[in-house]
Amino acid sequence: MGEAYLISAKKQFLYYKSLAEKSFDQIEEKDFFYQPNAGSNSIAIIVNHLAGNMISRWTDIFTTDGEKPWRNRDSEFEEVLKTKVQVMERWNAGWQCLFETLDNLKSVDLDRIIYIRNEGQTVMEAILRQMAHYPHHIGQIIFLAKLIKGEEFASLSIPKNKSNTYYQNKF
Repeated sequence: MGEAYLISAKKQFLYYKSLAEKSFDQIEEKDFFYQPNAGSNSIAIIVNHLAGNMISRWTDIFTTDGEKPWRNRDSEFEEVLKTKVQVMERWNAGWQCLFETLDNLKSVDLDRIIYIRNEGQTVMEAILRQMAHYPHHIGQIIFLAKLIKGEEFASLSIPKNKSNTYYQNKF
């Protein structure tokens, strides 16, 4: 069952990653830096935060706390990324760290205790924790892309008022 869990977790992370990337494909470079108001984050800021979290959480999970001393979480919410290329490099670095760790885990590792912010949890719990965290922010990315593109945004799911058509074609 442990191997199936790891395969399923990776599949879900890949799915949510792909949703964000389908949103990225629909926006222009300037849109990565759009903030609806001063209290909101841009897509670039959200990406920077996600990558910072992933790299901190999934680097050396069995030997160091998931909140690394070198991580500066507050700076993740500053506009440090200036181009789409930088955003995508950061995005890919975070996911690469996560997937490399998942690929190296074995079933027996799922019950091992690791620490995040000095709180012990099993690897399985840590994966579940991030399975809630990452889609939360990916939803923000999708919402911002939809806000920016308006009616031009191509739905990533069943389009509004198209459920019956979808189900007729699907089944």
